[in-house]
Amino acid sequence: MQSHSFLSRVRRKLPDLHPAERRLGDLICDFPGEVASYSASELAALAGVSNATVSRFVKRLGYASYEDARRDARTESSSGSRLYTRQTGTEPAAAPDSFIETDIRNVRESLEGIDRAAIDALAARILDARKVWCVGYRASNPLASYLCWQLLQVVDEAVPVPGGGQTMGEHVARMGPDDLVIAFGLRRRIAAFGGLLDAIRGTGAQVALITDEGAPEDRQVDWHFRCETRSSGPLFSHVGVMALLNLVTNRTIELADDSGRQRLQAIESMNDLLNEL
Repeated sequence: MQSHSFLSRVRRKLPDLHPAERRLGDLICDFPGEVASYSASELAALAGVSNATVSRFVKRLGYASYEDARRDARTESSSGSRLYTRQTGTEPAAAPDSFIETDIRNVRESLEGIDRAAIDALAARILDARKVWCVGYRASNPLASYLCWQLLQVVDEAVPVPGGGQTMGEHVARMGPDDLVIAFGLRRRIAAFGGLLDAIRGTGAQVALITDEGAPEDRQVDWHFRCETRSSGPLFSHVGVMALLNLVTNRTIELADDSGRQRLQAIESMNDLLNEL
């Protein structure tokens, strides 16, 4: 029998539920985090149904008990879905100040815990690598592309992957010990992300991993930077990640010294010649 996530089970059963159970199901679809947080009786009170309705409901979903359902909901909440951060009775943040304060805190906390020596070591490796691969899926994809664009100001070979219509196998097969892979693993990560990192490490390439604060420390990579992504709204904030990338790329240019300045001058001269900017 094919297994389904907790939330997908609820959605599939909604059309067949009795009115009281449907009311409970609707509440869970809107606020799935409540199951992870509340007891059966507390959830019943929130939905305005009886405890018996909650028991019947979870059995219709295929669970032996409410605790089994809550265990699945907790597992899903750790995946990073913003649905699990919503709570009943809360209103959307209306004031821009709340976003400003949160983003400032994200930047500060993302950079405060970073060892300057680690940034310098990564910057030096960027300059020495045969090729720098910037790997990112979903929300991480534009961040990987941005980093690659910035690095091209100072290195010859930097490429964002995967591109449209590409598979990572096409790229991992070309990686080697002289390469550096900067992999973005921000929520929500693809299911195969762990296996992808294993394959990349198997090529001998050094790996710098950039994740959100919820990812456990990965001692198998050469560098692991965790950035704060909390938000006052329903979407994750990536200003902390951008601050890290700004630090890394500027430090790389500084370490490049004369060659870095010469490359930037050459780029500006070509921009003038082509009249593109």
